[in-house]
Amino acid sequence: MREGLIPHKITTILRLKTDQARARVLTEALSEVFDPENSAVAAFEQDGGDWLVEIYFAEAPDEVAVLDLVALTAGKEVAREARFAPLEAKDWVAASLEGLKPIRAGRFLVHGAHDRSVLAANDIGIEIEASLAFGTGHHGTTRGCLLALDAVLKLGRPRRVLDVGTGTGVLAIAAAKALRSEIIAGDIDPIAVEVARDNARLNGVGSRLRLYCAPGLRHELATSAPFDLILANILARPLTRLATSLAAALAPQGLLILSGLLESDVASVLQAFRGQGLFLDRRSLIEGWATLVLRR
Repeated sequence: MREGLIPHKITTILRLKTDQARARVLTEALSEVFDPENSAVAAFEQDGGDWLVEIYFAEAPDEVAVLDLVALTAGKEVAREARFAPLEAKDWVAASLEGLKPIRAGRFLVHGAHDRSVLAANDIGIEIEASLAFGTGHHGTTRGCLLALDAVLKLGRPRRVLDVGTGTGVLAIAAAKALRSEIIAGDIDPIAVEVARDNARLNGVGSRLRLYCAPGLRHELATSAPFDLILANILARPLTRLATSLAAALAPQGLLILSGLLESDVASVLQAFRGQGLFLDRRSLIEGWATLVLRR
C-alpha cells in the first residue's frame, strides 16, 4: 500500500517494522500530515508476516517531530525501532525502475524503453518509464486491473470508458490501445495528470486520452455519464466514499473494476457498493491485493 507520489529526488528515508494493522494506520495517518509533494508513505509485507513501513522525504525532516507522530499513531515501541537514513542525491524512482523486468497481464505487456524488443506480434505493449506517479504494472493492484481489463475486453467492446485515479495512465493507455477509442481519465494530482499525458504520447495514444485533474468524478468529463466500463485503482477508503458517484456514472449493463484493496478490505468495499445496487461478478488476488469486477 502507498499514499502520495514518491518524490523524484529523495534525501531521507525513515524505515520501521510493525504489524499489518499498524502499517495500514501509519500509511493512512501520516500521508494526511505530510506534504504530498515532498513525501510519500509506503508499506510492504515481508517474509514472516512483518510489515516494513518506509517514509520518503524530498527534504531532511524534523526527525523528532516525525518520531513523535509515529509514536502517537503506532506506539512508542514502534517509534523506538524507527531509523532515519540519508540518501545520496539521485533519481531513486528512475534507478529503481531501470532494473524492473517487463510485466505481462494477459495480452498486455508493461515495459520500459530498454525492453521494446521483447514484444511479441499479438502483445499490446505499454511503455512506462520512471516517473513521479504510481502505476508501472509491477504492483499487484495494477496487474490485477490489467488482467481484469483483458478479460472484460474478450467479452465485448465497451463504448465509453473512465479511469478514476489514473496515476501514470497505464490502465487508460491499455484501454485506448486495445479499443482504439477515446478514454477519459483523471487524477487528483496535477503531476500524475502530466505524467499520464506524457505516457499517452509515448504510447501513441495522446489524442485518445481526455485527461482531467479533479478529485474522483468531480469534473465535467467524468460527469458525462453513463460509462460502459469504469476503472478505479485507488484505496479502500476513497473507493468507499466514491461508491455513490461511481455507481451513478455506470451504464445499466456496465462493469466496474476496482483495486487498491487488501484482502481484508474486500468485505467493507463490497458492502458499500451493494448499497448502490452493484454486486461482485468476479475477483482475483495478487500478492495480497484484491481486484474486484462489479456489475448491477
